[in-house]
Amino acid sequence: MAEETQQPEAAAAAPAKEVVVEKSEVTEKEPPPHTPEPEPEAPEKPAAGVVEEKEADVEAVEVEKPKVEEKESKITQSVSFKDETNIVGELPEPQKKALEELKQLIQEALNKHEFTAPPSPPPPPAKEEEKPVAEEKNEEEEKKEEKEEEKPATAETSVEPKVETEEKAEVSEKVETEAPAPVEVKEKEKTPPLAEVPAAETVVATEVVEKVTAVDDDGAKTVEAIEESVVAVATTLAAEKQEEASASKETEVPPPPPEEVSIWGIPLLADERSDVILLKFLRARDFKVKDAFTMIKNTARWRKEFGIEGLLDEELGNELEKVVFMHWFDKEGHPVCYNVYGEFQNKELYQNTFADEEKRSKFLKWRIQFLEKSIRKLDFSPSGICTMVQVNDLKNSPGPGKKGLRQATNQALNLLQDNYPEFVAKQVFINVPWWYLAFNRMISPFLTQRTKSKFVFAGPSKSAETLFRYIVPEQVPVQYGGLSMEGEHEFTVSDAVTEVTIKPATKHNVEFPIIEKCHMVWELRVVGWDVNYGAEFVPTAEDGYTVIVTKTRKVAPADEAVISNSFKTCESGKIIITIENQTSKKKKLLYRSKTKPYSD
Repeated sequence: MAEETQQPEAAAAAPAKEVVVEKSEVTEKEPPPHTPEPEPEAPEKPAAGVVEEKEADVEAVEVEKPKVEEKESKITQSVSFKDETNIVGELPEPQKKALEELKQLIQEALNKHEFTAPPSPPPPPAKEEEKPVAEEKNEEEEKKEEKEEEKPATAETSVEPKVETEEKAEVSEKVETEAPAPVEVKEKEKTPPLAEVPAAETVVATEVVEKVTAVDDDGAKTVEAIEESVVAVATTLAAEKQEEASASKETEVPPPPPEEVSIWGIPLLADERSDVILLKFLRARDFKVKDAFTMIKNTARWRKEFGIEGLLDEELGNELEKVVFMHWFDKEGHPVCYNVYGEFQNKELYQNTFADEEKRSKFLKWRIQFLEKSIRKLDFSPSGICTMVQVNDLKNSPGPGKKGLRQATNQALNLLQDNYPEFVAKQVFINVPWWYLAFNRMISPFLTQRTKSKFVFAGPSKSAETLFRYIVPEQVPVQYGGLSMEGEHEFTVSDAVTEVTIKPATKHNVEFPIIEKCHMVWELRVVGWDVNYGAEFVPTAEDGYTVIVTKTRKVAPADEAVISNSFKTCESGKIIITIENQTSKKKKLLYRSKTKPYSD
C-alpha cells in the first residue's frame, strides 16, 4: 500500500507544470476572427491521478517559476509588431537565447527520430495497479511451492518429468527429520531467492541430491552441502549474465543517423534560412521555447499526414483562380494575395465547392496547395522578405448564413494558424459590410495586440484609398481602383502613376508637355468618377490653333474604369486634361503618360 500511495504523488508532481503551460498557451495564442481549437498536445497531458491533486501542486509550481515568467515578459515587451529583424546578430539577448535553446531541443529530437515517430499515447492509469497484482502472484507461487515441499514423498512412478519433484520431496524429508530446528530456518530463508529464479531451480535440486546421497548419516553436513550448491549456482548465473551482457555489447547495432526534417523546402537545422523558420514559430508563441518546439513537432507530423510534398504535384483544377490569386507586391516588396469572397455568389461555383464534405475537403486541399506554392517563392534569407499581404474582398460575400462556406473557412483558419505561423505581414479587409464591422468589435477584446496590429478594415467608399496606403496604384488591380490590367496594354507596372487629390467643387488641370514631333499616350482614372472630363492640345506658337482631343463630358461611376487616349502632333505644345469635381467629396485622380516615336 505504501508503494501505491507514493507513486501517484510522484506522478502528480511532475505534470503539474504542464498544466500551467497549457493555460498560458491558450491565452497567448493568436486567434483569428473564428476562434480555433488549441493545438493538440496528447503526449503532455497529465494522468488521471494528476487531475485530482492538481490544486495542491499548482501553487508550489507558481512559486518555483517567478524568474521564468519575468524573462518571458521581457521577451514579449522587446518584440516589435512592425519591423522585426530575422538577422540573429540584431536580436535582443533573450531572443537569441530562446533560439539557441530551441535548436538544442530540435537536435535532440532529430537524434531520437521524434519527428517521424507517431506521438506516444498517454500512459494508462491501470499500470499503477500491476505491481501489487504481480506481487500477489509471486506470493501465491511461493505458498504453493512451500505446500509441495511439506507434502510427504509419494511412490515412484515411471513418468520422467516427476523425477525432480520426488527427489525434492526426499531431500525435504531428510532435512526435516535429521537436522535441528535452526536448520529449518535456514532452509526457509534460502527458498525465496530460488523462487525468484525458476530456471535454476532444477539444477539446484539435482546437485543437492547428489551431495545428500554421499553423506546420508550426517544432517549438518547435508545442510552445508545445500548451501554450497546454492552459492555455486548463483556464481554461475552471474557469470552467464556477464557473458550475455558482453555478447549483447558486441552485437549491439550502432544508433541510426539523425533524421532530416524540412519545412517549406528548408531543413530545420541547416543554415541562416533555418533560423528564419524557427523565429517564425518562436514569435507565434511569444518566444516560449517549449511551446514553439511543440508547435514545430505538430506541424511536421501534420505535413506528413496531410501529404504536403505529394500535394504540390496534384492537379486540382482552376475553377477557383478568380477566388484566390496573387497580384504583384506592396510598397515594401511583400507579395499580395487577394481573396474574393463575392465570387461565391455564383450558385454553381458555391455548390461545386461547399455542397458536401468531399467537396469542402477538395477546396481545403486546393487552398493549402496554393499557399504552399506561394511560400516556396518567398526569400527566407535573413534580410529577405518571407511574409505576404492578404487582401480580403468582402463585397457581395455570402455572409455567415452559408453553412458550407463557414465550415470550410473555420477549418482553413485552424490549419493556417496552427501550421503556417507569421506569414502575414498585413491583413487588409476591403468592402467590409456593417455586420462584419460589428462582429469585429465583438471579438476585438479577445485578440492579442500583435494580431490586431496586422488588421486593417475599410468600407466600400474607403477601400481604394486604403489599398493605396500599402500598394502603389500601378500594381493594384483595376477592379479595386488601380491601373493594373490583365493582358497587353500601353502601360505596365514599371510605368509610375501620379496621384492627385481633387477637392470638392473644384477644377484640376493636368499638363503633358510636347517638345518635338511625337505620339503622346496617356491613361487616367478618378476613383469613383462622377466628374467632368475633357482634353485638348494647345500649340506653343501664338498663331497656332487649339485642338479638342476629347470633348468635355460627364463620367459616371459605372461608365468605364480607365480612360486611355493618345494624340499625334508635328509641333511642340502641351496636352491639357481638365477634371471638374462638382460633388461635395474629395476625389482621387490617377494618371500617367509617355511619348512614342511618331509614325504615319
